[in-house]
Amino acid sequence: MDDVSSNYIASGNEIEVFERAFSGKLPLLIKGPTGCGKTRFVEHMAERLGVPMWTVSCNEDTSASDLVGRYILRGTETPWIDGPLTQAVRKGGICYLDEIVEARQEAIVILNSLADHRRTLFVDKTAETLHAPEHFMLVASYNPGYQSTLRDLKESVKQRFVAIHFDYPAPEIEARIVATESGCGLDFAAALTRFGVRARELVGNGLFEGVSTRMLIYAARLVGTGKPARELLEAALIDPITDDPNVRATLRGLLSLVESRA
Repeated sequence: MDDVSSNYIASGNEIEVFERAFSGKLPLLIKGPTGCGKTRFVEHMAERLGVPMWTVSCNEDTSASDLVGRYILRGTETPWIDGPLTQAVRKGGICYLDEIVEARQEAIVILNSLADHRRTLFVDKTAETLHAPEHFMLVASYNPGYQSTLRDLKESVKQRFVAIHFDYPAPEIEARIVATESGCGLDFAAALTRFGVRARELVGNGLFEGVSTRMLIYAARLVGTGKPARELLEAALIDPITDDPNVRATLRGLLSLVESRA
């Protein structure tokens, strides 16, 4: 079970959609680019609703057993250990599957009965049929920009979910988020946001994906240590996303938008 925190700044009607999905016992799918606040939003909603949260960071090795559970050898015994999905169904709360499309197909298939009107999880290895309590919610997220026809959710899965599309917030909202999350001044946060907006214009022209809100927050925190700003800004805003010398030169030029405020 995860710890959650507050201070979330909404950028649209995502809170209302989430709350209505929760009260309506509907699963939710959140789509959006890396670092735009998907996970942060789910953490906030868990706290807002007063329910526990289990997070699974899915990857190509994530199996059904990783979600449901498995028998573990302990000395001379082999007890059954619930996975995070099973724990959430038993106890109630939010089970959040981050980057769900990365999981194995067998792991995604087990969600079908839980994501439709049955709200039921079948645990084959223990011969159990678990019915989700009223305060259980299945939430999943993924980045559509990373997906191909070979790594996408089937339509039969997508249509079991209510969906929210996330993007980077409007500049004035993003600046407030950066300032709130990092503790920096609003002027500096606004300058970082201007850099982010301009850098995102390079997506498809040297950058695979834009500078995320998360990266801007990290930059503000890093510069807040009081060390030379140029090296720290490059470490937070350029080095993680490109090694291409031409793109790096362009991004270095954009740092002038930030340095005067650092």
